[in-house]
Amino acid sequence: MVQGVSSGAGKSLVVCGLCRSLARRGIRVAPFKAQNMSNNARVVDGGEIGTAQWLQALAAGVTPDVRMNPVLLKPESDTRSQVVLRGQVSRELTEAPWRGRSQRLWPAVADAFESLRADHDVVLVEGAGSPAETNLWADDIVNMAMADHAEASVLLVADIDRGGAFAHLYGTWALLPPHWQKRIDGFLLNKFRGDASLLAPAPADLEVRTGVPTVGVLPWLDHDLPDEEGPTRRSRPRAGPSVALVCGPYASNLDEFTALQQVADVRLVGDHGTLIGVDLVILPGSKHAARDLAWLRATGLADEVRAAAASGVPVLGICGGLQMLGQHIDDPHGVEGTADGLGLLPIVTTYEPDKRTTRTTARFEMLSEPWSWLSGREVSGYEIRHGHSAPMVEEAAACVGPAGLGFAAGNVLGLYLHGLFEAPDVLTAFAGAASTPLDVVFDQLADALEASLDQTWLGVHL
Repeated sequence: MVQGVSSGAGKSLVVCGLCRSLARRGIRVAPFKAQNMSNNARVVDGGEIGTAQWLQALAAGVTPDVRMNPVLLKPESDTRSQVVLRGQVSRELTEAPWRGRSQRLWPAVADAFESLRADHDVVLVEGAGSPAETNLWADDIVNMAMADHAEASVLLVADIDRGGAFAHLYGTWALLPPHWQKRIDGFLLNKFRGDASLLAPAPADLEVRTGVPTVGVLPWLDHDLPDEEGPTRRSRPRAGPSVALVCGPYASNLDEFTALQQVADVRLVGDHGTLIGVDLVILPGSKHAARDLAWLRATGLADEVRAAAASGVPVLGICGGLQMLGQHIDDPHGVEGTADGLGLLPIVTTYEPDKRTTRTTARFEMLSEPWSWLSGREVSGYEIRHGHSAPMVEEAAACVGPAGLGFAAGNVLGLYLHGLFEAPDVLTAFAGAASTPLDVVFDQLADALEASLDQTWLGVHL
């Protein structure tokens, strides 16, 4: 099991690299995370799971399925998350109080893990946050409770680039009761930049205090995989077209733009951003379109998006972004809330209680400028959404097949298809270059882990 001293320590990346490393040795390996919290998800056999486990499964060379992430929490506000159980939304659990909910979730978690263990030689389990959050122990189903159930050795990861890594490792270990301290068999320092010889004597001192060896120092890796919450702000802009990605507080599925970041200058536009001088404006998916529309208006970005469209800049909305570009969102069943859209597409959206999660292959009709680079292309992606949209006038006729998947009006385009900018031919048509293939990135991660992690230690603890 891979746990971390905090969120962002690198658990997901380490599991991904280990999945590929073991798989290319001929070991049947699968990833598992009992409970994930993220608005980035992928459609798999049985429904949806967190993007991190989807990537880890691809690295392992196995088909992703809902057993690998049986509980997915998708934040809808500061105090509420949609509960996805075994790939499907549970409205009952979403409405249930957080305290005590884990007892109802645990049977699904245990069943999913045991099913994976029966089908594979090794299951690599990922924790969440930190196991030392004492306020969460009574409801834990993802850290040490999972380690106990799996009888797993724990590799504890710290982000040394943030500073304080040795204190994080020691403090995490020290807060655990003795029976959980014994589960931790190794420390891993992640995101190291510099001369590793300068770390001495800290690893040895830490081992004296805890009895736990530091079994690896993983260097900072400029990998091309999405972070758990999607694209990150880059210190230096990339060459290629300039793209403004307008990210509201409930923006979702941002991971689908990571490949675009490799071939274009993608600007993550937040509260004080501007859309001046960009070649494309994108409104991504949203877990709560009504709240993101309110945010757009409060920040002034709603007016900026409309001004950009009026000046001829291409504006693309994907899923929730499509809905926000329309005239109105109706919510007769109380799914996310009613709201007026930006009025850039003559469509009306109606939410339905059931959620659509499906893999989809779409074909674009012949489109005029500025969307001609999409004309006739076939793109495979996925849909994760509530409701449907319908055109109000003929000018917003469907531009993508199957029907209802996309609408265009001049330089404004809306799509329900996720994954457009993950297609190599689309990236090449838009920016003149394609991203690094995932398999290449997985192998680079595996190479780095094999060089940095004590392989004898790993073999003993598998």
